[in-house]
Amino acid sequence: MINTDIVLVKPGSQKQLYGKLSDFQLTGIEPPLWGAILASYLRDLGFSVVLYDAEVEEWGYNETAEKIKEINPILFVILVSGSNPSASTMNMTGASQIISQVKEIAPSIITVMAGLHVSALPEQTVLEEFADFVCQGEGFYTLPPLIESLKNKTEVKNIPGLWYKKDGQVVKGEYPSLLKNLDELPMPAWDMLPMQKYRAHNWHCFDDINKRQPYAIIYTSLGCPFHCNFCCINALFGKNIIRYRSIENVISEIDYLVNEHGIRNIKIMDEMFALNEKRVVALCEKIVERKYDLNMWAYARVDTVNEKMLSIMKKAGINWVSYGIESGNKRVIRDVSKGYKFEKVNQAVEMTYKVGMHICANYIFGLPEDDYDSMNETLKLMLDINAEWSNIYCAMAYPGSELYNIAIREQMPLPLSWDEYSQYSAELRPLPTKYLSGEQILAYRDYAFNMYHTNPKYLNMINNKFGENTVQHIVEMVSNKLERKYSKPY
Repeated sequence: MINTDIVLVKPGSQKQLYGKLSDFQLTGIEPPLWGAILASYLRDLGFSVVLYDAEVEEWGYNETAEKIKEINPILFVILVSGSNPSASTMNMTGASQIISQVKEIAPSIITVMAGLHVSALPEQTVLEEFADFVCQGEGFYTLPPLIESLKNKTEVKNIPGLWYKKDGQVVKGEYPSLLKNLDELPMPAWDMLPMQKYRAHNWHCFDDINKRQPYAIIYTSLGCPFHCNFCCINALFGKNIIRYRSIENVISEIDYLVNEHGIRNIKIMDEMFALNEKRVVALCEKIVERKYDLNMWAYARVDTVNEKMLSIMKKAGINWVSYGIESGNKRVIRDVSKGYKFEKVNQAVEMTYKVGMHICANYIFGLPEDDYDSMNETLKLMLDINAEWSNIYCAMAYPGSELYNIAIREQMPLPLSWDEYSQYSAELRPLPTKYLSGEQILAYRDYAFNMYHTNPKYLNMINNKFGENTVQHIVEMVSNKLERKYSKPY
């Protein structure tokens, strides 16, 4: 007998996507924020909801499908989303496998694929996958009428954001409106997840490398107003826009996470947290008043921060700020519409260190104008800044980004499968530039990562700030060489 309206599932593929890093537990395991948001929203509307995280439960594809069959919901939704732009497309392989398994063992269960990747490629997803429907956009105005239609056995039609096949033709859903007031959303359904099992990224806890759990993610805003052409984050929203939760709303969630789940390690997942000084200061002052011993991190641009903002962030427990520096070459930065002036990098770094914060610096090798000279400039900048952590990526044409559109127009060689988008997998296949092959870029990326994190200057700094245990952790991390199928020595 059917007694559950909807099951929401985050697919799990740690081993496939992260290789040896998953064995060493270097990777973070983040709670499925979009799953928790949708679960609470639908529950608040009166639907019966189950939320599963197959990744944290370490379920295989078959086991996940069996769980769905046991519940036998009216609707099964698999969420192809992550908490950063690179964490969606790579999960398509696992999502596809689970959908296929469910349709094989329980064909009567209606299935939906949702999330950032499918919002970027709804028609392709409809044509290639076994899902009955594809949900484009956030889902707030799509999933409720779909459930009602299925429960009432009425024809599914005119639902915004819903794509599907009918009589061999693709029915295109109109892009749904965005929820204007984020405070209308209830708190994410953290009570439906095993919060003690989630794990912060290793660098986030360099101050105490053995205490990475429990861990949580919060959002204070959705979307981003900038137009970096390698970023796909706004594919879920259909436009470049930023919407804010009220300060009181955010604070009540932090109170809940701290008092009910004992959370200390928190990621603020906003694509652009440190943007509005007045709002950042007001929010952080409220956190300071509570005297919580938090260890948080947040994203920022080098040209949106100032010392006042960074100082109050540090007092609130935001110990790390993550800057998208991307490249050390002006031509490369200008080409991807990053839009900051180079002198802002050193200014932001100096201010950040002055207030006692740590830096997670993000760099990308293989942007369209990259050649060996420009990548060497980026590596030099990395070594000069000497941030406590450097995320070093290969440029990828993620669906939903302008770079993906360019790659399609210019018939550039895109990855042949979705798992080839995973930055740490053996299958990673980067986009070539005008001057370099993807194999050359990947080899340089791995060389730069190892060089940076074994540099005596870097390790001495880590020892002085965090101690010998953290140094040993980093040394062991670098000794775990990533397997790469598509790497060519440069």
